[in-house]
Amino acid sequence: MAAGHLAFAFGLLGNVISFMVYLAPLPTFRQIYKKKSSEGFQSIPYVVALFSAMLWIYYALLKSDTTLLITINSVGCFIETIYVAVHLFYAPKKARVQTLKLIVLLIVCGFGFIVLSTHFLVKASKQANVVGWFCLVFSLCVFVAPLCIVRKVIRTKSVEYMPFLLSFFLTLSAVMWFFYGLLIKDYVIAIPNVLGFSFGVLQMVLYSIYRNADKISTEQKLPEIQTQIIILDNHKIPELNEKIIDIAKLGELLSSEKIQVVSQLNNNGIEAPQHPNLPKESHV
Repeated sequence: MAAGHLAFAFGLLGNVISFMVYLAPLPTFRQIYKKKSSEGFQSIPYVVALFSAMLWIYYALLKSDTTLLITINSVGCFIETIYVAVHLFYAPKKARVQTLKLIVLLIVCGFGFIVLSTHFLVKASKQANVVGWFCLVFSLCVFVAPLCIVRKVIRTKSVEYMPFLLSFFLTLSAVMWFFYGLLIKDYVIAIPNVLGFSFGVLQMVLYSIYRNADKISTEQKLPEIQTQIIILDNHKIPELNEKIIDIAKLGELLSSEKIQVVSQLNNNGIEAPQHPNLPKESHV
């Protein structure tokens, strides 16, 4: 009885935390709505999340005492459907076609194949086990996906593309669902979350290691910029000043020679040309 209450507590916490994870992309879609463009954001994570939620709902319907699994994945289906619809509405034609192809491949063909094959080709008593294996394999693939981000963080020494809060909530979610699956003795739920917890901890460790990498590299570049400014002040400016003085002297010399030529012309009785904007001299 105590184990049942504990399982319910972990399942309820898993619902709350998973709901927060589902809401994590809201700032991205708010930006898409404001700019009326998908801005190159990929729809793959949202279509995959929608497929995963649908698969877990189908598995939960074949099992008993999995109400908490149905509730969170139903909410997930609703939220992910909105995300996909918004992406389709604001995406350019090429991205929209790619998203529709992915929906047909995963949702229509993939999920449709799993439902029809297990319903017609598998005995009712074995259907939950078969669908459970599909859920297990797919969940493992989803949890392995962040390895690309981990590799990028290690290569670039930057955590720009790995938000800490998202990694933190994903790790907490994996912990809650692991204990929920363990307490209700459903290893299809528990096993994938072991991998999810491991990768979540790895991401947070990498974040703590590389979070100050950008700041350190910026501080190392600042002295070089200051040195260049000092060199410019000490060497370049005197040279520029000398050139300006030489140009000024040359201008004065040319002006004095022009005045001498004009005065000689006037002395010889030849009228010097005047500027068109200046009034002509009046001779009395």
